[in-house]
Amino acid sequence: MDTTLIKTVNKLQDAFATVGVQNPVDLPQIIVIGSQSSGKSSVLENIVGRDFLPRGTGIVTRRPLVLQLINRPANETPNNDTPKTNGETPKPNGVTKATKPKDSKEGDEWGEFLHIPGQKFYDFDKIREEIVKDTELKTGQNAGISSQPINLRVYSPNVLTLTLVDLPGLTKVPVGDQPKDIEKQIREMILKYITKPNSIILAVTPANTDLANSDGLKMAREVDPEGSRTIGVLTKVDLMDQGTDVVDILAGRIIPLRLGYVPVVNRGQKDIEIKKAISSALENERKYFEDHPAYKSKAQYCGTPFLARKLNMILMHHIRTTLPEIKAKIQATLLKYQNELLTLGDPINDGGHNHANLVLNIITEFCSEFRTIIDGNSNELSSFELAGGARISFVFHEVYSNGVKSIDPFDQVKDVDIRTILYNSSGSSPALFVATTAFEVIIRNQIKRLEEPSLKCVTLVYDELVRILGQLLTKPVYKRFPGLKEKFYSVVINFYKKSMVPTNKLVQDLVSMEASYINTGHPDFINGHTAMTVINEKLNPKPINPADNKRNTLNTLINPLAEPEPANTGFFGSFFTGSKKKKPGVMDAPPPVLKATGNLSEREIMETEVIKLLIQSYYNIVKKTLVDMVPKAVMLNLVYHAKEELQRELLQELYKADVLDELLKESEFTQQRRKECKKMIEALQKADEIVSAV
Repeated sequence: MDTTLIKTVNKLQDAFATVGVQNPVDLPQIIVIGSQSSGKSSVLENIVGRDFLPRGTGIVTRRPLVLQLINRPANETPNNDTPKTNGETPKPNGVTKATKPKDSKEGDEWGEFLHIPGQKFYDFDKIREEIVKDTELKTGQNAGISSQPINLRVYSPNVLTLTLVDLPGLTKVPVGDQPKDIEKQIREMILKYITKPNSIILAVTPANTDLANSDGLKMAREVDPEGSRTIGVLTKVDLMDQGTDVVDILAGRIIPLRLGYVPVVNRGQKDIEIKKAISSALENERKYFEDHPAYKSKAQYCGTPFLARKLNMILMHHIRTTLPEIKAKIQATLLKYQNELLTLGDPINDGGHNHANLVLNIITEFCSEFRTIIDGNSNELSSFELAGGARISFVFHEVYSNGVKSIDPFDQVKDVDIRTILYNSSGSSPALFVATTAFEVIIRNQIKRLEEPSLKCVTLVYDELVRILGQLLTKPVYKRFPGLKEKFYSVVINFYKKSMVPTNKLVQDLVSMEASYINTGHPDFINGHTAMTVINEKLNPKPINPADNKRNTLNTLINPLAEPEPANTGFFGSFFTGSKKKKPGVMDAPPPVLKATGNLSEREIMETEVIKLLIQSYYNIVKKTLVDMVPKAVMLNLVYHAKEELQRELLQELYKADVLDELLKESEFTQQRRKECKKMIEALQKADEIVSAV
């Protein structure tokens, strides 16, 4: 049963690899990491018991190698991958056994690559050549790396069923033609594998270096700070200085790991060069640990055979623990991709009737959603921000209303201007009362100032309608048919622009209406008599203390000959302030430009203040009217018009036999994504069958 679990995971890996999709499910597997030349490849070869990995200087492993080891008792029918169930215990990895020659087609050991299905490699040198060849095919002959894995399955009676992933060794400095960011690339690739919580990290570290400087353990600690899924492998134990050993590390006194450490002795470079058999190397390893005074008492917990058994046991236990989670993840992911495929729809067949129905449905749904968003009846109301019709309401009642109310008529019309207009409006005869003409001239000019913010309000609502259009066109159906999306956008925008013309005209007319007839009989308007009374009380307040009148009388009695302060005499006195005294009877012609420069007389102050009060009163009435009427005009000619007439416009422009085929041309992205979804669904269905059988 336990061996079957590992085979189940192997089948799951193959199910995703064969359809060429990235595995969406985090499968339990052992990830081999370590610095360059730490002995990773030698450990793997010792576990397999054969030479099959590329050798050389620099980065040799340049792609992830997914190594699936399958125990297959000798002389079993090659097509049957299941070990015999006669109670025999599979031999530990590395135990020698007489096998047929490498080139024998009936050998008990062979390898298979997933990218060459059906071809068995009995010669392990040929496996090495194929790894190099396929690596160069994907990465070129330079020292670059690729994250696309090579899947190799090895059948042998001398291995325990295991799944390991060999990754490129960590390096610090680029050498030769290696990319400048080679360290970053390798680091990112390793993190991608070891970050997954279902992965077991096999951190390989040379024993003759300080454990605190181990690159493999450092990276493992980043993703597994508790050390709960990291197992340490100490290589080059035989190369340590005399009198030193790794007993403290094995006891967990240096850097503790929950899964512990296993020391191993690999072949040296000289052994590899003289092609020393791995079986001999394993025998030497066994003798080394049995004879070494520091290790002989615990020799059964040292060496490659123990490491293989430990990994086999850890992996089986891990798979057994995570299998329910894997089943649930596969089913959830399958459902997700099936829903996406449903959204993408089936490929469009060449059928005019079907095309017409599809476009009609899309137009109907678009217009229905458009109305829903404007009215705020959507089922997807946001609690995060204002949207749709609420934003249009914000434009009316906050932006436009506050903009109009903030306009002050007297930031452009000063007292001196009012005084000049008063004189000009009275013509050749000085006015006896406040001139109505002056009031109307000033108020009309100020009303015209309200046209700009009113037209700006129309533009802002137009922008909001464009925003709603953009939201609606993010639906998957428009990604599927980019031609339809483009046509939709242009038709709706043109419709908006056409609607803007009568809307702007109506808003301009509203402002012109206000300016064309000044209704001084409006019930809210302060009339002239009331204005005069208010200003008179303001300028000549009643004396609060009667003693003031007595004091003024007393001053007059004490100094009866005191001259009054000079004041501007004459109707146009303020226009000639500061002029020199002239001889009696001498008159000068008025200057070319006559401007009021002096202080205002009492009469001028009174008239100016009355005019200002009248202007302020009437201007507030006009602003109140426009704040009420402009939004109604915009709603009528733009928003409501769009709600009622947009569907007719879309049908008129899009529901034509000659444009249907062009509109319903699918995007390359949709076609590609549909293929990817189908592949992923196929892989997930296969995976679901595999885990359901366990």
